[in-house]
Amino acid sequence: MMKLKIKLSLFNLLSKLVFASLFLLLMPYIIERINLRQVDNELIQKREKVISLIENIGIEPFITSDSSDTFGSFNILKEEFVSLERVSLKEDWNFIEVATRLIENEEIEYRVLNYSFRIDDQMYLLEVGKSLSSINKMARNTRTVMLVLLLLIIFITFLTDVQYTHLLLKPFDKITQKLKGISDPAIFDKTPVNTTTADFLQLDIALTEMMEHINQLFKKEKEITVNISHELLTPVSVLRSKLENLLLREDLAPDISIKVEESLKTLHRLQSLVNSLLLIARIESNQYLREDSFSLKEVLNEITDEIRPVADDAGITLKDETSQDLMIGKANRSLVFSMFYNVVNNAVKHSGATGEILIRSLTRDKKFIIEISDTGKGLTEKQMSTLFSRFKMRDESSAEGTGIGLAIAKSIADYHGIKISVESVPEEGTIFSFTIPENS
Repeated sequence: MMKLKIKLSLFNLLSKLVFASLFLLLMPYIIERINLRQVDNELIQKREKVISLIENIGIEPFITSDSSDTFGSFNILKEEFVSLERVSLKEDWNFIEVATRLIENEEIEYRVLNYSFRIDDQMYLLEVGKSLSSINKMARNTRTVMLVLLLLIIFITFLTDVQYTHLLLKPFDKITQKLKGISDPAIFDKTPVNTTTADFLQLDIALTEMMEHINQLFKKEKEITVNISHELLTPVSVLRSKLENLLLREDLAPDISIKVEESLKTLHRLQSLVNSLLLIARIESNQYLREDSFSLKEVLNEITDEIRPVADDAGITLKDETSQDLMIGKANRSLVFSMFYNVVNNAVKHSGATGEILIRSLTRDKKFIIEISDTGKGLTEKQMSTLFSRFKMRDESSAEGTGIGLAIAKSIADYHGIKISVESVPEEGTIFSFTIPENS
């Protein structure tokens, strides 16, 4: 995919090349006509000079009665000649032709102007010629100069087109920059873009209005989520208390007791779901403080210590190779803990027996990165597309979990400016990479 400015520049370049190609095809004909006209004008000018000279000094210095009937003069390179002779013609001559002349036993092709005139009832023929070799040489020089100028013009205009297109599309680049990395419409830069192009101005206004509208919808969604979650917590707590009291009764039948325990498990899942929704809503509403400073390696060590017993029971090897450490400032430690915990716990759930989970720290392109990899089932392209969506689980046939753990991790990462990237190959495993911002 090419940028608009590149496409416009290439179009301008191609159009110039097409024009240049047509010009190059026509250039030999154009140059030939121009050169011939120029040569013919020069021949006419020289004819006029000779006639003017004869009018001033007479014909005798050139042709006398006791001399030959012709007079000839040519330059040392034989590129030009002037010939004057007595002739007997029935009609006047005044034309230009290409003819061969013998000069010092050498036949040379000339473009010759033939002009006849009378002096004292005697007809004279004046010939002024220019060699075709010199004319062709002049044409080649003209073609070379025109070709160089044409290429120079194409190059200069291409550079100016690129610069002008870049300047013209600068407001568009600013608009796209405003859209990049926007995880929340509330932080969209509403500062108007400075432009004299009406289209870009309308685009900027439309995007600002759209972001404002989306932000209002998000606020309503968050309010609804918080309100419903709060309303659900009270009846869930009441039901949980009643069921727990019911289990304390000694006369409770065993089959009833089993059903009550199943109901308590369902209520526990519902309560976890409600708490998760509240957590996401509070994170997205910036209700958590980011005032903690802590060691990232220490947080990861705590997570591995807490999850290792579960991994050991499942026959999964959990390795912590965070050799490099990073002190994070202006963050919420409990949220960062939950972010990594959810990902590691999710890896344990989806790594089969004899699987392996590796946590390591590294520096790439001067950026600090935490990688959490597993040798589990991996992810398909469809699963990757909804990986951080709420209520979307890796294995939809599984009844465990709510499918909201990774959504929480993504919300926490966005809240702290941490970039999450995922690489996965089905049946081989998955790698979660957390790129910590430089200002942490």
